Order: sequence, then C-alpha cells, then structure tokens
Amino acid sequence: MQLFRFANPDYLYLLLLLPVLILLYVLNEVRKRRALRRFGDIRLVGNLIPELSGIRPGIKFILLIMAFSSGIIMLSRPQFGSKLEDVKKQGVEVIIALDVSNSMLAEDIQPDRLTRAKQAISRLVDNLDNDKIGLIVFAGDAYTQIPVTTDYVSAKMFLSTISPDMVPKQGTAIGAAISLGIKSFSPGEGRSKAMIIITDGENHEDNPLTNAEEASKAGIVIHTIGIGSTEGVPVAVNINGKKDYLKDVDGNTVITKLDEDILKKIAISSNGSYVRASNSNIGLDEIFSEIKKMKKQELESTMYTEYNDQFQIFAAIAIFMLLVDFIVMERKNRKLADIRLFKFKV
Repeated sequence: MQLFRFANPDYLYLLLLLPVLILLYVLNEVRKRRALRRFGDIRLVGNLIPELSGIRPGIKFILLIMAFSSGIIMLSRPQFGSKLEDVKKQGVEVIIALDVSNSMLAEDIQPDRLTRAKQAISRLVDNLDNDKIGLIVFAGDAYTQIPVTTDYVSAKMFLSTISPDMVPKQGTAIGAAISLGIKSFSPGEGRSKAMIIITDGENHEDNPLTNAEEASKAGIVIHTIGIGSTEGVPVAVNINGKKDYLKDVDGNTVITKLDEDILKKIAISSNGSYVRASNSNIGLDEIFSEIKKMKKQELESTMYTEYNDQFQIFAAIAIFMLLVDFIVMERKNRKLADIRLFKFKV
C-alpha cells in the first residue's frame, strides 16, 4: 500500500542543484561587496546611491529558489492514492536478515560491510515488481524492521535508518534471525518463500543449523551471503569525532573474521546457495536470480490502484513566487521612497 508517490521521481534529482545555486549567489554577493569597497566606504557609497538596496536582491533570490523548487516538485508529479483495492499477483516472498552487529562496521568491504550491504539491498528493492519483501535486523537478538510488504518506498525509507545502535544487545544470533524469519512469512503452504542472510558469520549466540533445518521443513529456502575478510580485520568506530578501533574489555583490538563454513552449512541444509561478497559485487543479484526461478504463488495485498495528481498546488506556488519576484525591484524607487502609510509622532 502506497498512499503518496511521485509519478516522475527522477526529476527530484534536480533539487541537488539548489546548494550549487546558493553557493553561486553567495560568491556573487561577496564579489559585488568587494567591488563596492574599491570605491570607498560601503555606507558612503550607499548614501551616494540611495536607491541601492542590500536586502532586495536576497529576497528576489529566495523567491526564485522557492519557485525553482516548486517547479521541480511539480514536474515530479506528486500523487495521493484515491482508490484502495485488494490486488493479487504472482510472486515470491523474500525476507532479508541483515547482520547489524559492530563487526559489520569493518572496512574490508568499502565503505564498510553494513553500508555496502544496505546499498545492495536498496538496489534490489528498486528492481522488485510483484514480489513481497521483509527485513529483519539482528545482532545479539533479532528484530523485525519491515514486515513482508509490497510497499517498496517505505522499505527503502526504513532501510536507510539501520545502524548497530538500533539493537541493544551485541553479538551475532543467526539462529534467532532464522527463527523470527520463519514466523514472519505469510501463512500458507508452497515453496515460494526465501530468506537471504547477509552476515560475516561470526555466530556467538546459538546453533543456527537447527533453525535452518526447521525452516527447510516449513518450505523456506535460505540463501547466505558472507561479507568480510577471512584473514581478519579490526572494526573501525568513531569515538568523539575521531576514528579508532573497537576493543574488548581487556583493551585488545577486536579482530573480525568471516566464517564461511557455518554459512555454507546453513545454505546446504535448506536447499539454498552461498555467495561470498566482494567490493565489486555483494551477491544479491545472483541469489535473487535463483529465487526468481522458484514456483510462484498468488500473493494478495491491499494497495492503491488509482492516484490523483497534486502538482497543481506546486504549479500555483511557482507562478505566485515568480509574480512576486517580478513585482519586487532590486533597487528602491525614488518616487516611492517618501511615501509613508503610517505616520508617528516622536
């Protein structure tokens, strides 16, 4: 279900021009002030040119920026859902279990393991069509971040908020993630349910093989992605704005290693596959290609099927801002300078 959307979201990238335009304006104002200083004191120059205004160019620029922003939003065609229906599609349900333990901050995968995994998941969501997706995060315990849904926009929004700080208990409980995943799929028979576990495999909390066998009996295929170095690397952390490395209670630097063995066993026990991630390829695309070969089942979801355009509001704002900008002059009008609507006795 998606209540609000942009019909042409690619136009929103034009908003990235705003900081550039603001910077150019500031640089131009600095250049003009320097030019005025060459003629003498700025206050004296102001007296010689009484129609010169210091605030009006700024007001006109703000009006133009607001008109520009409104125009971009107008082109992106904001829409609100107007008709809610139960829609049936053929697809699969996929739950991604993402390791958010501190070891995922290691930088052997650039920029770090967790950020790279989130980027890959985001790209995967962009390519989804009829399938449902859910997201579980886990460290010392597992939590549902996104229930299985076809609302891909919300899925990406929640994905961006993921960090190790969101899980109070550290560790790597892969078994707990699998167990929660089994409960998170929609009820019903059929082998159209898949789980993807992205982790460095350093399991410290439980025996995930038992949970993987339970998942297999429930018709769930588990694929695993090993992310990290088998040689071992320190875990980078930010302490008081300075880069440091994670240390244990004895003050020793923590070294994290990828445990491929346990991840391969989990995949084999549930008829899934294992992929080793690299800087160039996390492996989600390969695994999802395998998932797409699974038998599809009818997935029912409630979603908006018709949308009403709301771009007219932003078109009106843009026109109004341009009109005001046209009326407001950069220089003061000498004929209007002495007009006072209100007179006060001092």
